[in-house]
Amino acid sequence: MSTFGFRGSLLSQGEYLSRPVYAPVLHDPEFSGFLPNADVECLATGTAWGEGPVWFGDGRFLLWSDIPNNRILRWTEETGQVSVFRGPSGFANGNTRDLSGRLITCEHEGRRVTRTEHDGRITVVADQFEGKRLNSPNDVVAAPDGAIWFTDPDYGLLSAYEGGGHGRQEVPTSVYRVDASGKIHLVENMFLNPNGLAFSPDGSILYVVDTGACPNLIWACYLDEARQNIVDRRVLIDAAQGLGDGLRCDDAGNLWCGWGGSDENGVKVFGADGKLRAYQPLPERCANLCFGGRRQNRLFMAAAHGLYAVYVDVRNL
Repeated sequence: MSTFGFRGSLLSQGEYLSRPVYAPVLHDPEFSGFLPNADVECLATGTAWGEGPVWFGDGRFLLWSDIPNNRILRWTEETGQVSVFRGPSGFANGNTRDLSGRLITCEHEGRRVTRTEHDGRITVVADQFEGKRLNSPNDVVAAPDGAIWFTDPDYGLLSAYEGGGHGRQEVPTSVYRVDASGKIHLVENMFLNPNGLAFSPDGSILYVVDTGACPNLIWACYLDEARQNIVDRRVLIDAAQGLGDGLRCDDAGNLWCGWGGSDENGVKVFGADGKLRAYQPLPERCANLCFGGRRQNRLFMAAAHGLYAVYVDVRNL
């Protein structure tokens, strides 16, 4: 069993967790998303609150955020080493890549979404709507048409631990879309605190985790033909006593969701119908996840104090 480093330290681990304890639990006997001989590996420990993993296949490395320690970390696949990619990071949270392969980051401290250009310059994608400052952008995804969609709850705005604790709320908690021209559009402001988000394989559904709801709710939001606006939505998953967070959709349409609470820390897998299919336990709450590796079949899980990975039998979009 891996042990965690002191807060603020960072230790590369590369240790496999005890399989009898951390083997996946199948709720649907027909679900074959986990490889039978794959063990969960602890890649690194020492984060204060890990978030926003994003895979860079062209460089064979993963980036993820350590929000309270105000840094973005880098794990290199070839060596297994961990280093600081950016610090300070603006108390970065969610990350993704745009269609040009550039890093897109949600920053709590600056209340903004930024883009890291190929030459290293940082460009602001969005920091206000109709002249008012955003709250604390949380999670972000790139749409097939190049638009950047992100959630803007108030968590980072209220918490000094996550880079906030100053300033006031100026806009409702919302989901936004930034089109290819750079114009920001309000998509939905009826969520209490929108958090994780992901698209279905065909791009017709936007899944949104509302962590402000009690219990947490995962919504299926149906988009118009242009894939720009929500025309209908329904509750797909009621988290009951659990806490959903970040999520990703595999190429079969299953939702892989970071999970915590009720002694079920790890990742839960739901079908497109919202039914629980499987559960991958971890020793701590998982905040967010992504697929990566050479064949896009390695599930990376950013948990509170550690980064974990397991090979699976599905791929991301």
